[in-house]
Amino acid sequence: MATQAIAAQVSFGAVETLREFNLVKEIKTAFSTWYSKHQTRKTLLSLSEEQLEDIGLCRADVL
Repeated sequence: MATQAIAAQVSFGAVETLREFNLVKEIKTAFSTWYSKHQTRKTLLSLSEEQLEDIGLCRADVL
């Protein structure tokens, strides 16, 4: 009941702004995750076969 009362008091523009903020936040999170994985993969690709084997990986795991 309280949620409905609050929702009734919020203007439509505020709801749209919140949706846009959440969208931007999700995009930022997705980009941050992608970049982190990209950096990890780049680092792993720079390792030698012996170094990869030491950490239990092979080149195919990185690709």
